[in-house]
Amino acid sequence: MGARIRLLLLASLLVVPLRADPPMTTLRVEVKSHTGRPIPQASVVVKFVRGRNYIKLGKKVYTSWQTRTNQDGVAKIPPLPQGHILVQVIAKGYQTFGQTFEINEEERTIEVKLNPPQPPVSVYQ
Repeated sequence: MGARIRLLLLASLLVVPLRADPPMTTLRVEVKSHTGRPIPQASVVVKFVRGRNYIKLGKKVYTSWQTRTNQDGVAKIPPLPQGHILVQVIAKGYQTFGQTFEINEEERTIEVKLNPPQPPVSVYQ
């Protein structure tokens, strides 16, 4: 009887279809000033927020990256799962940028324009 149960379990495992790898996307983030000049050394944070299943059996899938832009104001992000992805950019002398994008392509370029800082607001003026 024990051999029969083992045989049924083995047969049921062979019938279960294996999941395909989740679709991934490679991002390129271009950071420019409001006048169109590239901003080097801007800090770029990219996080997978939600979307399709991103678990790969036996493999670690990175769902967030932190990097800096190069001299041309470009940050290249390795493959992330497709879905809703949060992009945050911080650069000295500019307002911080943060926005969630829905990404369903294999490759995507996101252009970020940073504004100069706003003057402080006071109730006494």
